[in-house]
Amino acid sequence: MVKKLLIGAVALIAAGAAVAYFQRHEITLAMVEKVASKRMQDPLAALSDGLHIGLCGTGSPFPDPDRAAPCTLVIAGKNMFLFDAGSAAAKQIATMGFSTGQLKGVFITHFHSDHIDGLGEVLMTRWAQHTEGQKLTVHGPSGIAQVMNGFETAYTQDTGYRTAHHGAATMPPELAGADVNEFTVQKGSYTAVLQQPDLLIEAFAVNHQPINPAVGYRISYKGRTVVLSGDTTSDAQVKDAARNADLLVHEALSPELVARLQDTAINNNRSKLAKIFSDIPNYHATPLDVAVLAQEAEVGHVVLSHIVPPLPLPPLREIFLGKAPDVFKGPFRIGEDGDFISLPTGSKEVIYDRR
Repeated sequence: MVKKLLIGAVALIAAGAAVAYFQRHEITLAMVEKVASKRMQDPLAALSDGLHIGLCGTGSPFPDPDRAAPCTLVIAGKNMFLFDAGSAAAKQIATMGFSTGQLKGVFITHFHSDHIDGLGEVLMTRWAQHTEGQKLTVHGPSGIAQVMNGFETAYTQDTGYRTAHHGAATMPPELAGADVNEFTVQKGSYTAVLQQPDLLIEAFAVNHQPINPAVGYRISYKGRTVVLSGDTTSDAQVKDAARNADLLVHEALSPELVARLQDTAINNNRSKLAKIFSDIPNYHATPLDVAVLAQEAEVGHVVLSHIVPPLPLPPLREIFLGKAPDVFKGPFRIGEDGDFISLPTGSKEVIYDRR
């Protein structure tokens, strides 16, 4: 009897496998349709009211298969904004399950290439996916108008192609590209870049010399606050901006690891690369710098981004952090592409997730 049952079970499994094989195309297409349908649903609808921070790019100019160039989503209530747009920003946003079509604004910290070279694709995909009839606004310090003029010129032919192919009703030429909000910042003060009921986005000058202007941003929504440092050394105004903030997302560089790369470049007769490695530590902050600043500012949580250099091996993470986690008494971590951090309104809770 047992033998007969086993034979019957095997026969059923084999029959099922045969059916699945011959229907593999239909099954695969059904799965694709299901996944696509889920991705096309409104990703903001399920979010609780609060500030949400999505790390869509935690890397730097260094080639890094694990980290895209700088790119941070901030969702305040149902309004989604992008801070910096490094290469692959649009793809990273989509990978996290969001749509550039829902962007209400883009904020640029400075004009190093790794912070703006994905902006063209963000503008194009936002135009293609946006359905509310509002032109995007790109905010940035003095010089952003020149940068945007360059992107507009570069994409002039492509925008014409899109409208000609899909029609003006689908790709309205008047909504292509973006409006520009160029602002100035003074060291030691704050510039209100966007102000709405319950939402305030302020810019402040940081020390990324000789790059000038360079700014960070403080975003406040219904009693929750996140500060994005931009590229900077340890800076007193970042500390002031981050005072009692729920979350500080701060750039970080390991001088020890960069020095090893410099030595390697010298040993391989790469003098120009060695010079670059010798230069970059003087306009970035170390993890220890960030820990000291955050502890003094009484920040709630710290996440490191713009990680220099790449950390392909687990032990490198410990070397990178050094003594920083011992100095800062709150949660202190290295950010990863895909991290999603929620600050619900009406509480002090900080929730970490992955998308």
